[in-house]
Amino acid sequence: MDNRKRILIRNKSIATGFMIGAAILFVVARLRGGHGVWEWIAAFAEAAMVGALADWFAVVALFRHPLGVPIPHTAIIKNKKDTIAGNLADFIRDKFLASDTLIARLREYNPAEHLATYLMSKDNAAGVARGMTRLCADSLDFIDDERVQHLLRTALNNRIDTLDCASSAGVILDTLRKDNRHQIVLDDLLNRFAGWLSSDEAQARLAGSIDDMCSKEYPLLSAFIPNRDQFSKGVGEKVARRINEFIQEVNADPAHEIRYRFDTAVTGFVARLKSDPALRTRIETIKREVAHNQSIADYAKSIGTDLKNWLDNDLQQPQSQVQEKISAAVAGLGSTLSQNRGLKDSLNEHLETVVLHYGDTLRTAIAGHISGTMQQWESDDYINEIELSIGSDLQFIRMNGTLVGGVIGLLLHAISLLL
Repeated sequence: MDNRKRILIRNKSIATGFMIGAAILFVVARLRGGHGVWEWIAAFAEAAMVGALADWFAVVALFRHPLGVPIPHTAIIKNKKDTIAGNLADFIRDKFLASDTLIARLREYNPAEHLATYLMSKDNAAGVARGMTRLCADSLDFIDDERVQHLLRTALNNRIDTLDCASSAGVILDTLRKDNRHQIVLDDLLNRFAGWLSSDEAQARLAGSIDDMCSKEYPLLSAFIPNRDQFSKGVGEKVARRINEFIQEVNADPAHEIRYRFDTAVTGFVARLKSDPALRTRIETIKREVAHNQSIADYAKSIGTDLKNWLDNDLQQPQSQVQEKISAAVAGLGSTLSQNRGLKDSLNEHLETVVLHYGDTLRTAIAGHISGTMQQWESDDYINEIELSIGSDLQFIRMNGTLVGGVIGLLLHAISLLL
């Protein structure tokens, strides 16, 4: 038996015992003639019996009809179930979940400080890491499902089929051209090329290419060149140096002809991406070939499978590398948050903003959920649950009513004798 029900039955028995005891005492006092001390006992018992009956009626009337008689304004909780549910939901919404109340509690709690303290604990950081890695593994299991794979492939293919790659590329390149930012790409390419030309490997290749050219194009002349290796090496170094000098000229001159030609080429290519039917058709053909290429799809699937297998294997190890890395990152985040006052203030302010933006919607939804749930309860279950929760305490009202009624009876009897 539920402990609450056991306590309720016990308290009901005690309260009923008080009422029956008052009735018996009243009968005995009357049988004794109601003189002397019995007169006082009768006054006490009579008032106690009335108080016990009145409080019994009041307590029972909260939950059901006393003795099954449908007296008006009884079985209050049962008959007012919907009203009580609505009022309780409104009370919780307007008092407990009011925006001002939540903000005050949020500021008092200082969630950023508590979060920092929580994350700095090694055990807590390890727990967060375990949860995150398990979530990743479960997510991979979900994605590995053939039905999910089919849905993802279909959605991705539909998205790719509707994507205008040529126009998108044109818009991106056009954006990159703003304020001559595409010239930065040219600078980087030239600097990388210059750096490569300065390497021994590049100059050795130049020397080899020059030697091969001389042998093929000028066989007779190359036969009379003394020390051909040294000659080719020197020529290669001079060619590399001259190219580097040219690159430096381009870098130093914002209006250099090469820059103008590069700008013209990019501008023309962007225009073709947007309007040249042949180029657009070619790009769309390449896009479809790549999107529907089974080898690429199998390769992507194999990468996901390999990642899942590696993650599962790592999680089974006593010292999981993934968990250790995530745990260290979480603890580091907690340490940073603890030491950075501005970051904590920012987090708290953003939480307050979230509460203000979504508080009204959430508290209305919560109130609606409470009201709707209570209204759907069966009346008997609803009454029994409330009675088990507060009924045992209400029995003390009956006990107190019996005793207080008796005391009042004594006082009234004393006043009547005085008068």
